[in-house]
Amino acid sequence: MRIGFGHDVHRLVSGRPLILGGIKIPYPYGLLGHSDADVLTHALCDAILGAAALGDLGHHFPDSDPRYAGISSIELLKEVIQKIASSGWELGNADITLVAQAPKILPYVTEIAQNISNACKVSVNKISIKATTTEGLGFIGTGGGMSAYAVVTIASVRS
Repeated sequence: MRIGFGHDVHRLVSGRPLILGGIKIPYPYGLLGHSDADVLTHALCDAILGAAALGDLGHHFPDSDPRYAGISSIELLKEVIQKIASSGWELGNADITLVAQAPKILPYVTEIAQNISNACKVSVNKISIKATTTEGLGFIGTGGGMSAYAVVTIASVRS
């Protein structure tokens, strides 16, 4: 068994949809990035890749590659799961925390967890989604952006 940790940060801007865990969240601002900028899924991808010692998201899906412009991060997550499977690993569980002043994501947590579990081909009870604020402190607290942290376990599928 191995443990992986991931972190990601994106700026909030007007004119973009807010996508978290592959789900469109109603909000007047969205996250800025080359892909759909799904900060939650990006942190998860980095944690999974790190646990398998396969580098990071930017290594596999560089923001300089036009193929990934606007791509769904859930599609990237599916590719990450394929990459670790090819290396003899499977996801054990994932614990993901969104750090954002707004919006509140509690109404969407179940849908986000189900979407991520489907992409990872694991039971939804292996995916934990949480959120917290910075109590108004820093650029996240003033509404300038969001960050996410993810911790995962992966297990060998080889005997």
